[in-house]
Amino acid sequence: MESAAQEPREKPLRPAENSARERPPAAGFRAHARRAVLWTLALAGVAAAAVFGIRTVSFYRHHAETDDAQVEAHIAPVLPKVAGYVTDVLVQDNERVQAGKLLVRIDDRDYRSKVDTAQATLENARASVAVARANAEAARTQSVRAAADLERYARLREKEEVSQQQYDAAKAAADAAAAEVQASERAIQAAAAQVAQKQADLDYARLQLTYTLVAAPASGTVSKKNVEVGQYVQAGQPLLAIVSEAEAWVVANFKETQLKKMRVGQSVEIDVDAYPKTKFHGRVESIAAATGAKFALLPPDNATGNFTKVVQRVPVKIVFTDPPRADKPLRAGMSVNAIVALD
Repeated sequence: MESAAQEPREKPLRPAENSARERPPAAGFRAHARRAVLWTLALAGVAAAAVFGIRTVSFYRHHAETDDAQVEAHIAPVLPKVAGYVTDVLVQDNERVQAGKLLVRIDDRDYRSKVDTAQATLENARASVAVARANAEAARTQSVRAAADLERYARLREKEEVSQQQYDAAKAAADAAAAEVQASERAIQAAAAQVAQKQADLDYARLQLTYTLVAAPASGTVSKKNVEVGQYVQAGQPLLAIVSEAEAWVVANFKETQLKKMRVGQSVEIDVDAYPKTKFHGRVESIAAATGAKFALLPPDNATGNFTKVVQRVPVKIVFTDPPRADKPLRAGMSVNAIVALD
């Protein structure tokens, strides 16, 4: 009976219920707030991504961009026009030179000898002309005398004071003298032609002599110097190059799918990798008539083997509209990013 009279024991609480009873009301509020913040951040991220995506799509609908682009410049090769041993090299790598500056001197002794020989040959030809003219003058004198004799013999023949044989001899002498005059005149022409030829030989020898002095074909910076004193060089052998700083442009290789709205004259924003905080501006000057692959050493032949379609790139020439900046020189080969504003 005593056990029946006892009050029932309290049922032990489960761990989860115990923690729920022990958790203060502020903890639940903070958890709810954290979830709200996370959802807010997630929604903000989605919105930002959507805005960024819309802006990106809108941007590329009105712009064409490529980083397959680089700065180009005129590079003038310096090539000797005659062969010989180098006696002087008057420039160093990366030295700035003006057009016409002497760069390399080639031993000119052989070429001076050729000039002297050509000069002597010309003088001989001129002497031959003088001799031919003297012979022609003598022939004309002889012809005049023979013609006078023939005229006198003709009058005497009419009077039958000379024989027919004597008249015929006089006529033959006159004809021979006249032929001699024609021959001497042709000799003068031949000698004069020899003089012209020898004069041309002399001019050529003198020209070859001037080629022993190799000058800069343009103003710019010396690059890729490959010549030393004592070296034997052949005509047409590259000695060095002159990179012009007067004009620079960009060749940007755009995908063929980017050319639909691209036109000559459109403005371009240019980012040069060497100057990341500087914007350059330009315009489209021309669009190539063929893809770059067509000018490759071994152009692809899609008619053979398995065909894999590859998006081709077309070179586009872009000229700078900004004035040149001395503090940020544009050097040939620099990598750039080009953005064309499509109409």
